[in-house]
Amino acid sequence: MAITHDIILSGLRGQIGKKIVFKKYGKKTVVTKYPDMSNVQPSELQVAKRKLFAEAVAYARNINNNPVLKAEYKKKVKKGQRVYHYAIKEYLRNNK
Repeated sequence: MAITHDIILSGLRGQIGKKIVFKKYGKKTVVTKYPDMSNVQPSELQVAKRKLFAEAVAYARNINNNPVLKAEYKKKVKKGQRVYHYAIKEYLRNNK
């Protein structure tokens, strides 16, 4: 792990390929190797939550791609909110 004070690298976040990752912690930018998650086994609860979230995303995409449903949801959302995110939130609340 390396901490960079370089003005060019200081604003970077994300990954380059599957080799290195740029992370921000406060005002510092940290460069690390890409994590190897191949031996990590998710718990049953994690698998269930991931499945629920995938369902919520499918629900939100369906609403976002249907002009009639999207217009209905636009009436519900507050200023600054997006229909897509509101639909995900609603789905997760209703399917705990």
